[in-house]
This record gives sequence, structure tokens and C-alpha cells, in this order.
Amino acid sequence: MSTNGKTPKAKVALIKTSPETVLEDYHRLMNLADYQDTIDKTADTALKVNISWHFFYPASSTTPWQLDGVIRAMQQDGYKKELIHACHNRTVVIDAHLGERENKQIDVVEAHGLRNVHLYEGEEWINVRDAVGDLTKKFTCLNEVYPKGFSIPKRFIGENIIHLPTVKTHIFTTTTGAMKNAFGGLLNEHRHWTHPVIHETLCDLLMIQKKIHPGVFAVMDGTFAGDGPGPRCMIPHVKNVLLASSDQVAIDAVAAKLMGMDPMKDCKFIRLAHDLGLGCGDTRDIEIVGDPELANANWEFQGPFKEMTFASRNQHRIYWGPLKKPVEWSLKTWLAPWAYVASVAYHDLFWYRVYGTEHIKTALESEWGRLFANWQEMQAHATERGFPEVGPVNKELNRTGMEHFMEGARLVGMAVAESPEVAARKRRSAVNA
Repeated sequence: MSTNGKTPKAKVALIKTSPETVLEDYHRLMNLADYQDTIDKTADTALKVNISWHFFYPASSTTPWQLDGVIRAMQQDGYKKELIHACHNRTVVIDAHLGERENKQIDVVEAHGLRNVHLYEGEEWINVRDAVGDLTKKFTCLNEVYPKGFSIPKRFIGENIIHLPTVKTHIFTTTTGAMKNAFGGLLNEHRHWTHPVIHETLCDLLMIQKKIHPGVFAVMDGTFAGDGPGPRCMIPHVKNVLLASSDQVAIDAVAAKLMGMDPMKDCKFIRLAHDLGLGCGDTRDIEIVGDPELANANWEFQGPFKEMTFASRNQHRIYWGPLKKPVEWSLKTWLAPWAYVASVAYHDLFWYRVYGTEHIKTALESEWGRLFANWQEMQAHATERGFPEVGPVNKELNRTGMEHFMEGARLVGMAVAESPEVAARKRRSAVNA
């Protein structure tokens, strides 16, 4: 409580950055947002990595300098590395192990000698009702979506979480950032069941986070920012900004405003969370620290709905349009893997090769693209401030030809093999054997 009796404003740190100073900038950013007041040094801290595409695509996933900058900042401020770990979820259309390699996140984790936790591999999950008790009575939608409850990772209870999203648009939620980054880690299976009520779902998940984590913080990378039908089929732009906040609603609101949107009008999940008292979505009531003049920018992004892809148009038809009644039912039956196969085949085998490679080629010519392409070498020569050199242009990251096709074909098979519907049938077969 402030001295004048009024509740303090939500605070979002927003600063300009460059490869030469990015590591120093992340340290400054996090302290501007008072992260040490939020993140308990005596508790374990999960760095929730975002992998929106297992292949490298600018603005889609946590950048290596983002992860590196956060880890270095924490160690400089006295956080013990044995109490810090990277944290990954899995989806049926994203290969997290391929993603952490292709996006060079695993290089950072190994360089710092941190634990690397994959939540779906050997971790215990418990029913949400056992984890949060009567809080479930306040849920806006999840009790209806999952009448028997759903599972969350047991390890999350009592540990801090720092979300590591990027600034980008999303075909379901208009924008995606701190609040959406909890989606994969807090819902065990059948996450697609929540898509018709995705905005309400994100609010329920934020309620859970506030209950189980002693500290919730977000550090958002806007070195590349993505416009269009994200989080995969985007147009990347170099924007050179970083954001951080302990208010998950506020940081998403500021990012949305930068992209040219009205957070309370255009982003339903932000408006709902604000009205539920989960954070501040009204940018007029958010204190911007660091480089506050940056908040006046309007990047004039077109958003995710103006030029939708074939896949995104049909996703909307299924969850909110004319295909809802005849098709959505199949996504709750053993037929559901058809949707996973369609998504992987379209995005990995078609869109990435036909459209994505040109965007990647352009991005690799930028300073951030060169830093990414030459990451291993540049990481070894980093200073405390950042990367004074970013290396030459390297276009070899563009995936083309038979190698990419074979990898895409493997991922199509993965989408079926690791689907919850197939897993359930295997469990039933094992019981009956």
C-alpha cells in the first residue's frame, strides 16, 4: 500500500536494447521491475521456456539471449544456480526436444550447468482440486471443460516461475505473452478442449499460478516481434525492446498496446483478467519504468485476423464458426489425432517451406539473426554487457529439401503417437492384457 492510501500502480519495465548491451539490459530490466521483491531466493525457480515452433522462426520462441540474460542476471543478484532450472512442456504438435535444440535454448542451459526439466517426462502430476482446494469454485470455465478436474505438475507447488515469452500475435487470443505462456505447463492433456473458452481459461490458469507459486514474474523479448496469424505463421519485425513485470496482465497489455491494439477492447483475456482483479489491463493505470517514451509507440501491426492462413481460418470455423457442431465433437473422441496431423502437415511440411523461409532469410541478415546463427561462437566471446560482435550472415538455417521433408514426416508421426487419445488407448490395452 502506498503512503497516500492508494493501491500502487502496476509496474512494467520497458527498455531499448541491442546485441552489444543485451545482457546488461536484461539485468537492468529485471531490477527496474523489482523482480527480487517477487522471486524468493530460497525457493526453486522455474524458467518457463516458450517453444511455439520446434523450428527456428523469428519471434516465435524464447530467444537464447533472453534465457541467457535472465540466468546471468539472477546469478549476479545472488540466486543460486542449483535453485534455477529451465522448464518445458510438450504439445502434440510441437517437439520440445527438437525445439530446445533448434532454438539454441539447450546450449544456454548446458553452458550455465542448470537442470533442464521436461514436465511430461518423469514428473508427477496431481489433480488441481488437490492442489488448490476451494479456489476451483472461482474458476470461470475449467470446471465445465473438465468436470472430473485436470492435472497440474506437482513440482510447481511452492516454486517460483519466470515466464519467458516473446512479443507476438496469436490466432486464438489476438496476442500471446505472459498469461498464455502458462497454458502448456498447467494443463496436462486435452488442452484443445479449452479453445472455445480460451480467454476464460487463461484467467483461471492465472488464478492457479497466484495460488501455487510464491512468485510469478515475466520477462518478454521484443528483439523480434511477430505480426499476423501467430504464433507460427507470422511476419517478424526487428523492434529492439524488452519488457518485464510481476503483473502478468499488465505486461501483456503493454505489449498489445505497442503492437497497435487496445488491450481492454481487442484482447478479451486481458479485459477479463482486469475485471477479475488478477492484474491491471488498463495501460492508463500502468507505470512504465526504464524508457517510458517507448510506450508511446504504435507499431501498427495488422494483427492475426486480417490475413489468416488456410489452417487458421479453419481453426476458427471449428471452434467458433459453422464447423463447430459437425466437427468439434471429433476433437473429444479417438478421432482427434486427425487435427494434430493436419496442423503439423500444414505448418511444417507446407507453410514453413513455401512462405517461412523468405521471412527467415530476411531475419538472418539482421543483427539479431546473425547473433542467433552464430550463437555458440558469440556466446563464448560475450562480455558482461552483451555481444560486441554478432558474426557473419549465415543462411544455412533455412530448412529446405529432403532433410526438412523427412523431419516433417517424423513430426507427423509424433503427432499421432504422442496424442492423449492414442496414449489412453494404450493404457486401456495394457490394463486389459
